[in-house]
Amino acid sequence: MNILIDINHPAHVHLLRNVYFLLSERGHDVQVVVKEIPSAMRLLDLYGIPYINIGKKDDALMKKGVDQLVYDRRLLKLVRKKHIDLGVGSSINIAHVSRLCRMKSIILDDDDDEAEPLFVKFGHPFADTILTPSVIRRKSSKTVYVDSYHELAYLHPNHFDPDPSVLCDAGIEGGEPYFILRFNAFKAHHDIGAEGLSIENKRLLVERLSAYGKVFITTERNIDDEFKPYQLSVSPDKAHSLMFYATMFVGDSQTMISEAAVLGTPAVKCNSFAGRLSVPNELEQRYGLCYSFLPEQQEAFFSKIEELLGMPDLKEEWQRRRRRLFSEKIDYTSFLVWFVENYPESGKIMKENPEFQYRFK
Repeated sequence: MNILIDINHPAHVHLLRNVYFLLSERGHDVQVVVKEIPSAMRLLDLYGIPYINIGKKDDALMKKGVDQLVYDRRLLKLVRKKHIDLGVGSSINIAHVSRLCRMKSIILDDDDDEAEPLFVKFGHPFADTILTPSVIRRKSSKTVYVDSYHELAYLHPNHFDPDPSVLCDAGIEGGEPYFILRFNAFKAHHDIGAEGLSIENKRLLVERLSAYGKVFITTERNIDDEFKPYQLSVSPDKAHSLMFYATMFVGDSQTMISEAAVLGTPAVKCNSFAGRLSVPNELEQRYGLCYSFLPEQQEAFFSKIEELLGMPDLKEEWQRRRRRLFSEKIDYTSFLVWFVENYPESGKIMKENPEFQYRFK
């Protein structure tokens, strides 16, 4: 089968890299396209995944609309040239192009409809199938619900083994407590009007956590000068290993909070999406792996961090909670490889018998 994978964000490299290798090993011709996102392209290079750059990605909303037309045109040309049978990814372009040619499209979407109205309006209607974590409920009849999370495509124990050498790379001695902070840029279309940590709270966070151990900061864009001494310097392909061993993860990022949670690292988030998204809500309310606070809940935010730091055997307790999660959720990568290889019959199977997915543990 000729398959297209579309990368629209650095997290999508992690989401689909195992799928890429497994499908390639099984004899499928897999093409990877990516927007001109330096961090995403660097990850693809690090993992040895060849790709085609289909254009620059802009922050301005109006420019994004024009860019989509450019991406669609370039993608359509490639799909026809390579005789692509099936497109897989989390971008709107695969859905659009699948309406202009014989290619079918599978959209991987782990955001609630209310959090991404533009994608729901201009993307979902054109997709052939929308794969969605089962905790989310959608209006679209094209939805196939999967009892897993995107993060479990690459952080499930079947596919992830933490590398302890990252501690040496980061200058951390065995058993030394350390914290990872993530500051988001809020530049995506669904981030309009969103807020995260204020500069004052970032300073306070660094000051308080530095009293307990080393602090590392990662940002989506350029880091503020005052925080450069704390900038995370390990290779991005080792970031999840560093997160696994961390004492705690704190920030205003959506994806990385969920990543820390499924790794069994206590995670605390502060942004205006708190309480609004089904996946992090389930990680918090069902599994107790993370906590979320609105920007105006500064006191509660810092109080929770202090409470966690005072817990005995904090990491051991979070690993116990993590094991419960894995006992209930499926291996997303294994499921997705089966779903792609057997599409569209796989879609019919899941509609008629959703329990079939629990074969992929």
